[in-house]
Amino acid sequence: MSRNLLVAVGSICLAVIVVAASLLIGTADITVREVVSILASGRGDASTMHRIVWDLRMPRGLLAFFVGGGLAVVGVGMQALVRNPLAEPYILGVSSGASAGAALFYLGFLPAVVSQSVSMPVAAFIGGLGSLILVYLVARTRTHISVTRLLLAGVAMSALMGAVTAFITFASPDPARLRAVLFWLMGSLGGARWDVLWIPMAVSLIGFLVLLMMSRGLDALLLGEEQAWNLGMSVERLKHVLLVLAAFITGPLVAAVGVIGFVGLIIPHIVRMLVGVRHTPLLISSYFLGGAFIAATDAIARSLLHAQELPIGVLTAICGVPFFLWLLRSSHYRFG
Repeated sequence: MSRNLLVAVGSICLAVIVVAASLLIGTADITVREVVSILASGRGDASTMHRIVWDLRMPRGLLAFFVGGGLAVVGVGMQALVRNPLAEPYILGVSSGASAGAALFYLGFLPAVVSQSVSMPVAAFIGGLGSLILVYLVARTRTHISVTRLLLAGVAMSALMGAVTAFITFASPDPARLRAVLFWLMGSLGGARWDVLWIPMAVSLIGFLVLLMMSRGLDALLLGEEQAWNLGMSVERLKHVLLVLAAFITGPLVAAVGVIGFVGLIIPHIVRMLVGVRHTPLLISSYFLGGAFIAATDAIARSLLHAQELPIGVLTAICGVPFFLWLLRSSHYRFG
């Protein structure tokens, strides 16, 4: 068995094990035998334990997996697009725009006619999409999209939307709502339900499959735009598709769970150390390892403190920053 196939199979098995293990973790103690019995009996039983497993823990574990997988593969795509190892799903200002939209909605700063027509996830998605459109308009020239402008416009838009969010939270008169929106901004899967799962699941899987079909183009992009063009790639079309995919995947995921950082940055680097830079094995293993990482982090976040839940973004930063700093110091690691 080749190393790439071994890593892919290992990532899939790890994701299945972690999501299954998340069904056991929570304030209510449920044994492995009870979980197996509950899953085997289906959703018909209305007992408390059945509802905990089927209606609370299972949609949450699946949402964590699809969010983690989606953010990880967007990170792979963004790193190929800008040919920069520090790129991540939020580099184009999508997360900061979504945060501003959510804060405007939840803290009551939108006009009444607008706030009655949308929900917080919709407001977050619109904010993220609006930021990305502005970044695109700045980066676009007559003939192509400038990667340098794209990065700089993304940084500027993130700073602007961050300032908007900070002002809104500063001006909010309601401490209870302020605490709720700050918790959401740091990432939380507490609102996971079956009816909220379908959109993140769909965008995550569709985005993953589309990126897989673009693997050859992503490989060429790492060589540089001129080399990719010489290989017969439509470089500008590829850039446009990657930008649309970034909005298509990241916007709904941020709208569903808030801002969860570092997964789209560190997971591609971990997988790249194991399988190299070819994008087909890189995308497959990143998707399942990213899903396993967020599912495991969420299980820890809701069980670390008694009767309290930590924002998952706090834990991903605590886990991600030390590892990433070590990775940067590693002499045998290379990008591209």
